[in-house]
Amino acid sequence: MIGYRDLLLRLTIWFLLTADLSWANIFMGVAVSLLLPTFGPRSYTAPAILKDWLQIMWEMIVAVPRAYFEAFEMILFPHDREEITVEPSKPRRTPGLLFLDIFLITFTPKTIVVKHYEEGRHEVHWVRRRRRR
Repeated sequence: MIGYRDLLLRLTIWFLLTADLSWANIFMGVAVSLLLPTFGPRSYTAPAILKDWLQIMWEMIVAVPRAYFEAFEMILFPHDREEITVEPSKPRRTPGLLFLDIFLITFTPKTIVVKHYEEGRHEVHWVRRRRRR
């Protein structure tokens, strides 16, 4: 059975991704949230995991102005260089925290996660400006 915290987190992410609060979208969001599998027992939350959740929440707050800044920067200055790098993911991440890490990388306009590897790393596609010589 899914807990109300998991349901609220999933619905929040659903509404952030769809940006639509119509009745049909609310119904679809609840259906998707209930159909997604839960990951393991939820009897205990370690202090380290709670600290990771607080840190990711702060990163989400900081990501919104950063995304606007990057969007305006891409409008004002041409970005014509692309590269793909392999970045290490943070250690000891639960599936929910790992999803939010990838979501934060993809949320900013200049980056997107192309592929996540089970070894604890992911490919990130970057759009960058050419450096002046």
